[in-house]
Amino acid sequence: MDLEIELLPDSKRKSLPQADNLPFGIYRTDHMFCMDYKEGIGWHNPRIKPYDSFRLDPAASGLHYGQAIFEGLKAYRGSDGRIRLFRAIENMKRLNRSAWRMCMPQVKPETLLEALRQLVRIEERWVPDKKGTSLYIRPFMIATEPFLGVRPAKEYLLSIILSPVGAYYPEGFNPVKIYVTDKYVRAAKGGVGEAKAAGNYAASLMASEEAKEKGFTQVLWLDAAEHRYVEEVGTMNIFFKFEHELVTPALSGSILPGVTRDSVIRLARDWGLQVEERPITIDEVLEEAQRGGLKECFGTGTAAVISPVGSLYYKGKTYPINGEKTGPLAQRLFDEITGIQYGERPDPYGWVEVL
Repeated sequence: MDLEIELLPDSKRKSLPQADNLPFGIYRTDHMFCMDYKEGIGWHNPRIKPYDSFRLDPAASGLHYGQAIFEGLKAYRGSDGRIRLFRAIENMKRLNRSAWRMCMPQVKPETLLEALRQLVRIEERWVPDKKGTSLYIRPFMIATEPFLGVRPAKEYLLSIILSPVGAYYPEGFNPVKIYVTDKYVRAAKGGVGEAKAAGNYAASLMASEEAKEKGFTQVLWLDAAEHRYVEEVGTMNIFFKFEHELVTPALSGSILPGVTRDSVIRLARDWGLQVEERPITIDEVLEEAQRGGLKECFGTGTAAVISPVGSLYYKGKTYPINGEKTGPLAQRLFDEITGIQYGERPDPYGWVEVL
């Protein structure tokens, strides 16, 4: 990649926020990566430049027809001061899968990853050094061709921006309360639920706001056809630890294939646990919770890594899980994955890249 780099002089760079008081997604670093696409030319003009606003034509098709996708991953500063990426190539591959589903152009994963590496190296000072903090990395692609008409655009912008962050949930690594909805639908089989498309998150907002008004942290979605089968939480995949197995919903086309989800499955199987990816109904989950067979429940995702679930609320009734305390498996997985991410534990899978 012939990458053009324009850097801000030191005198114009921002002051760093305090590492012990980092809300999620508020701060942005000094620089960003951008690259353009035009049919007949392909991807061109890759550049790292000072962080700035985009200039879009009001008729830019992404504003009207929803061709917009994104990814989320992190850079971590270990106790040795070195910066690490966690399974970043998987996020680049998933961006391509999302692009394919949304009729957007593909990008070579290694090419995009190299641009990401360069940007993070330039913004190294923004990677906070407190355990539990990180530099959130947001690659995204939007359709920019100015036209009004329903067809795939012929012009796109791909960008990467960075944001130093703390814990995603205010609760930190404490059990959250989840609201199970059978009123709203996030995605249906045959739709775009497996893509990390902007519209999926817009579709989740109404239920999420209603849940928060009632005191819940997140929404657990059920399938669109029968409102019986568990799918995922608004920002996480979901796992249930029963007496003899760890279960997560199978990837059916309406569930995002999470990188952390895959990491948990691989770790748990290597630890000798029986892990099942299968359809699971909300009735099965709640029946097991009532009789004591549901030992743990937790969500997985880049933002929170592992998020223990203390209770599920469904149709006017609360179902506590593990005494609303963090379970031993959730704690072990959190410790193992974050230990690998920060370079404090061995990485037998080759998941971490040191910059």
